[in-house]
This record gives sequence, C-alpha cells and structure tokens, in this order.
Amino acid sequence: MSALLDVRAVGKAFGGVVANRGISVQVEEGEIVGLIGPNGSGKTTLFNSIVGHHPIDEGEIYFDNGRIDKLGVPEIARLGLLRTFQQTRIYGGMTCVQNMLISAPQQGLGVAAMLAPHTRAEEERAGELLDFVGLYEKRHLIAGDLSFGQQKLLEFSMALMNGPRLLLLDEPTAGINPTLINGLMDRLQRANAEFGITLLVIEHNMRVIMNLAQRIYCLAHGELLAEGAPSEIREDRRVIDAYLGAT
Repeated sequence: MSALLDVRAVGKAFGGVVANRGISVQVEEGEIVGLIGPNGSGKTTLFNSIVGHHPIDEGEIYFDNGRIDKLGVPEIARLGLLRTFQQTRIYGGMTCVQNMLISAPQQGLGVAAMLAPHTRAEEERAGELLDFVGLYEKRHLIAGDLSFGQQKLLEFSMALMNGPRLLLLDEPTAGINPTLINGLMDRLQRANAEFGITLLVIEHNMRVIMNLAQRIYCLAHGELLAEGAPSEIREDRRVIDAYLGAT
C-alpha cells in the first residue's frame, strides 16, 4: 500500500542557507505521525513545502499517489491536505461561528464566494465541530476575545470544517495552559479515530508527542536524523545528543 503522503528526498534553500536537505517522510492513511527536532532544524520549512507555500528545489512530494509539489496552496487544499500554524490564523473580529462558516469549502473563488449564503447543513456542521472542541457555548463570542488556547481550538475546528484527509499541525500545544493540553490531545486522537483524519504533528512537548504519535521523525540541521516508534526515538543516542538531551 502506498503512503497517503510521500515526501521524497526534498531539498529547500533560502539564498545560501539550506533549510531542508534530502528529507524523505511517509505518512500512511489513518496514522498520527510526529515531527520533532531543535529550533531551526527545518520542520516548518518542510510543512510549508508540503502544502505549497513555497516551491522545493529538489525532490518530489506525492499525496494520494498524485504529485503535488508543482501545485499551489488552493489546489493542494482542495485535495484535502491542510495545515494549522504555531501562531493562530483566525478572523479575530468575527464570531466563532462566523469563523467556522467562512472556513467551509467554497464553490468558486474570491470575496463573492466567501460571502455567499451558507446552507443549513454548513451551519449545523459548524455547531457540531464547535461542540466537539468545547467552544459551542462561545460560538457567538468574538474570536479575538478568546484565550490563546481557545483560539487554537477554534483554528483546529476551522480546519476540520474543510473535512481534510491529512492535517498538518504546527506545535498545537505551544502557548496553551497546561490544563488544556490533555483536552486538546484527546480531541486530536478523536479526530483521527472518529473522523478518519490523518495527522502529521510538529511538537516540542515530548510528553505530548510520545503519547500521541505512532511514529516519529526527528530532524536536525535540515536533515532527517532518525525515524521510528516513540520508544525507539526516546532511546536513540543521536536524537538524545541532538535534541532530547537539551529539552
């Protein structure tokens, strides 16, 4: 069986600075896969390459057996491959439910499509997903007034509104109150199990990623350092020396 996401020997440089060099990553449908490494190791650059934010210099990227590294962000998103960001990207001046509805898959492009009337099914789905992340009672509040952790939950539910097949999460627990982390982990696992969404997760919280992911890739200095089950990564001397020993 071929991988849902197949990143093959990808390289990316910015000027004379190499951000990624020969990185290969495979994610099977239904998996939760972790991506770890020190700051500056190339994790976010790899995410940006996968979703089309910038062209790669070498290698190939396939999603569901189709090559996507020549496509732009909208085309890739329509295939069901989306990402969230470390710093949330929500519409702070709109209500939570408005954020959800504007995130629904649109027929057409541009402002007219974004402002088109929404169906009852979309409104019901928005409510269901806000309830799923624990924000239903806050659905009519202005999103910018939510706590940072609640904004991350809103961004997560906005991504779910698109019905992704693969969701790339960039440090979902960063900046979140520790009391909310277990709840977020539970929702990620439920989204994977109940909605069938495959997850690739950048995370610096080792307790989170070791308990969340079935497999983990570790990057260092823009290259793939190690790959394996959490128990293998935890004991890998290269990973300990490059990353875990410093965390």
